[in-house]
Amino acid sequence: MRDDPARNRRVDAERNRRHLVAVAHEAFARHGTGLPVREIARRAGLAPATVHRHFPSREDLVAAVFSKRAQVCERQLGAALADPDSRRALTRTFHRFGEWQAAEGPLTDAMLARPAYAALRREHSDAFRRLVERARADGVLRLGVSVDDVAIAMMSLTSVRSLPPGEAPSAARRLTSVLLSGLLALPVGEHPVAR
Repeated sequence: MRDDPARNRRVDAERNRRHLVAVAHEAFARHGTGLPVREIARRAGLAPATVHRHFPSREDLVAAVFSKRAQVCERQLGAALADPDSRRALTRTFHRFGEWQAAEGPLTDAMLARPAYAALRREHSDAFRRLVERARADGVLRLGVSVDDVAIAMMSLTSVRSLPPGEAPSAARRLTSVLLSGLLALPVGEHPVAR
């Protein structure tokens, strides 16, 4: 079977596009969305003309990165809502949010500041509220812990963005563990250890 040159070019172009979005995502997360396209091209090992062929402006590249990030968030929240174990779903959601804050501070700020993402923020907030309400109904939360308490605890994870990049991931893990230990009731059958 002979190679189809046009198909090979399409496959190469799609691979380059995905590679550019991944490289830009990492670079924007670390340095902010003002990073020049020439720098993205250098990091991707591609010519600036290749970047511009896929993304005519930096704004187009930023929009592609944001769109990809929004899709990931949507999938993760959907998986959490579909998980029959509300304790596991809430715990994973906290851990993922903490990891995101530690790794993608500038990108998070830039994305959430965009009016285009206001509806998405509301959808994600509603999905999170449903997740917490289900956990509360299942007895996963400590007595007296409200949905608003959990939302405030979640937002406190944004504080790790102010730390140096090398410290943020471990700080996010520790803070997540502390927050969850204060929010979650002990699993059935477990008793607090006397000290």
